[in-house]
Amino acid sequence: MNGEILKSASVQSNEVSEKDIKLINQYTMKELKAEDVFTFKLAMCDNQVDRDFEQFTDNALTGLAKLFKGKTVISDHYRKSENQCARIYNTEVAEDGTVKRLVAYCYTLNNEKNKDFISDVEAGIKKEVSVGCSVAKAICSICGTDNALSYCSHYPGREYAKENGKEKCVFKLDGAKDAYEVSFVAVPAQKEAGVIKAYGEKPCTELPKENKSIESGIGLTIKLMDAFNFIENEKRN
Repeated sequence: MNGEILKSASVQSNEVSEKDIKLINQYTMKELKAEDVFTFKLAMCDNQVDRDFEQFTDNALTGLAKLFKGKTVISDHYRKSENQCARIYNTEVAEDGTVKRLVAYCYTLNNEKNKDFISDVEAGIKKEVSVGCSVAKAICSICGTDNALSYCSHYPGREYAKENGKEKCVFKLDGAKDAYEVSFVAVPAQKEAGVIKAYGEKPCTELPKENKSIESGIGLTIKLMDAFNFIENEKRN
């Protein structure tokens, strides 16, 4: 899908409160109670430069927080109704000093059908999650070119000479356009993971010579960023 970005996330369990139930019932036809649901939360992305040398702006995170409310959670990005396993009922941009992180709260029915799914989430077996969204702009920090519209000659992660020395190129992702879904995937959230993402509704067909020498036909696809591993952080703390 043109313009779609795939970012990885991770899962953490969540206690059900009265506020959660009220928010959940906005998406149901039948009123549910706390015992009817299992909830968990996802850390999806933040405003820090990731290992792809990309960085969501605060404005993008705020926009995505609104767009992800009510979106579905599926498996393996296979977008069929029978593949749905949960739904996002709330989001927030959580702040920790200068770090702002987009967090999604999800629910599923606590019933026999979902017993294995819930057990896998609680046991940490299902914890790699890929988030599909799109943004309007990918601004190069070196020259200011919007790489969603046209390519510049700079490659994220490389250093380039500037007036006050060298600066590492970073693409700033701005202007939340759409939120598609969140998907449980089998690909581990590692630096070498093979999942790719793209931005730009009408990506250019021609690459600058410098980028061609790096990787033929790379277009605007960049490797998956590492996950925010809430579960492992909890264990260490």
